[in-house]
Amino acid sequence: MAGTLNKVMLIGHLGDEVKMHYFEGGNAIGRFPIATNESYTNRQTNERVTTTEWHNIVVRNKLAEICEKYLSKGDKVYIEGRIKTRQWEDQDGNKKYSTEIHAVEMTFLTTKKELGGSTNPQKTPTNPTEIEGQERQNSDTDLPF
Repeated sequence: MAGTLNKVMLIGHLGDEVKMHYFEGGNAIGRFPIATNESYTNRQTNERVTTTEWHNIVVRNKLAEICEKYLSKGDKVYIEGRIKTRQWEDQDGNKKYSTEIHAVEMTFLTTKKELGGSTNPQKTPTNPTEIEGQERQNSDTDLPF
């Protein structure tokens, strides 16, 4: 195989709210952690053991704004992206590293609003393509032709 591949697929729950950062020129970055769980049975004690892995998620621009609007702590999401590692020096000159998942696609699987047991649930768009399609559809109705 001549090429390489850097692809991550995760299904997990948000561990915090989406934290947004806006830049000059209109660009935006959103960051939030998600937790994934793995369960197995310990053969020695026959007990069920669950381990949790935390992942730092980074979303950009339109996807970041959509995440901020529709997601909150506890929501379940499917994320596709790539791994990126950042390096920097702290105040004492020590090298620090951070591994992040830069999301390129996302599907909202459940939201707290859906789990709240509302008697009249509203359908929340579950992925950015669907949301953007609705926005396009709404703007298309205003066209003069």
